[in-house]
Amino acid sequence: MTILVTGGCGYIGSHLVHELADAGESIVVLDDLSTGFRAALPRLVPLVVGSVGDSSLVAALIEEYKVDAIVHFAASIVVPDSVRDPLGYYRNNTANTRSLLESAVKSGVGRFIFSSTAAVYGNPEIVPVSEDNPLAPVSPYGTSKLMSEWMLRDTAAAHGLNYVVLRYFNVAGADPKLRTGQSTAGATHLIKVAVETALGARPAMNVYGKDYPTPDGTCVRDYIHVSDLAAAHSAALRYLRDGGATATFNCGYGRGYSVLEVIETVKRVSGRQFPVTFAERRAGDPAAIVADSSRLQAALKWKPKYAELETIVAHALAWEEKLQSDRQRITA
Repeated sequence: MTILVTGGCGYIGSHLVHELADAGESIVVLDDLSTGFRAALPRLVPLVVGSVGDSSLVAALIEEYKVDAIVHFAASIVVPDSVRDPLGYYRNNTANTRSLLESAVKSGVGRFIFSSTAAVYGNPEIVPVSEDNPLAPVSPYGTSKLMSEWMLRDTAAAHGLNYVVLRYFNVAGADPKLRTGQSTAGATHLIKVAVETALGARPAMNVYGKDYPTPDGTCVRDYIHVSDLAAAHSAALRYLRDGGATATFNCGYGRGYSVLEVIETVKRVSGRQFPVTFAERRAGDPAAIVADSSRLQAALKWKPKYAELETIVAHALAWEEKLQSDRQRITA
């Protein structure tokens, strides 16, 4: 049987595809290539180019490849963009997930893993955040994901679908073997932006807000290495195959770093100084959010391998250097 990975050409999805391929799994990827790249996939993994909202295409794909599990990454993910374009986010993240769920139910797919986000917690009063914290998103992005979680819950109750929701905190780093990484032009991930600036691809970087109620006034986040997150998805798949009950898990390390701490780490690891400017807060950014991931570790026997911030930054930096080298070779 085969695993369908939607958005598998994207940053996180491609890391899971490599993880599954390394384990000998049968995989098919569905991606519209709006932000993903075919080159991010292992050479022999089939790619179907299209939208998860195309019910006919998804049904045909499930039948052709005998899909028995879906891992759903395909989504728009930039918080400020969701504030500017809420309807686009509700279409791409919520309406398309509804269509995908309908296709899964009609085709008899029994296992579903959903890529969610810590943004569903909004601006939490209690940190670290457990899965039982109140759900109060402060951006259309977070709301679009929470609505998808609700649809998944209700669909599972009505149709017997078994699922796992993984709520990501801040994902960073790159595949240690440099097979894939964050490649999207203009990406807004803090560590991606910082390493680009360290390598001269950006003239300076902005810090959005310096008056948050945190130790140094900048936002605090829990950064998880993308390869550890991919391993969490593999563990969730094993859990469902072994008969595990529907569950929701936070994916993070339980340690928060401020924006300024991350920037200093990038400067130290890269050995380079670069200019930093301050700008106004961005709409939808909570002050501090850190994961309590004890439930994930206990239920899925998940243990991170790359939990040090210096390691995350070093892998992100190595990937960025590879991208720059590849571009120079192409234009030479």
